[in-house]
Amino acid sequence: MQNWKKALVCSAVGAGAVLALSGRRNVGIASIAGGLALLASEYPEKFEAVWENAPEYVNRATQIFATLSRLSERFAEDAERRSVAAYQQFRHEYSE
Repeated sequence: MQNWKKALVCSAVGAGAVLALSGRRNVGIASIAGGLALLASEYPEKFEAVWENAPEYVNRATQIFATLSRLSERFAEDAERRSVAAYQQFRHEYSE
């Protein structure tokens, strides 16, 4: 792949990600799609392999997201318990 094509793909995907995260979702997704389309035109066999394995990738991503969700719930529960215990200790020390 030529350097200018690499730069175009990277800038399109990067700008699209920034736009999508900043609230201009439609323009961002269009930019990302354009960059990926250019990349797919250069490497059609690799994109075909990715497309065939897409269900497996989605399952893995779902498992990772579920694990991260459980971890964040545990952190929130632990933080709540610690804050309640600290409040009770503070109240006990200074209420007398």
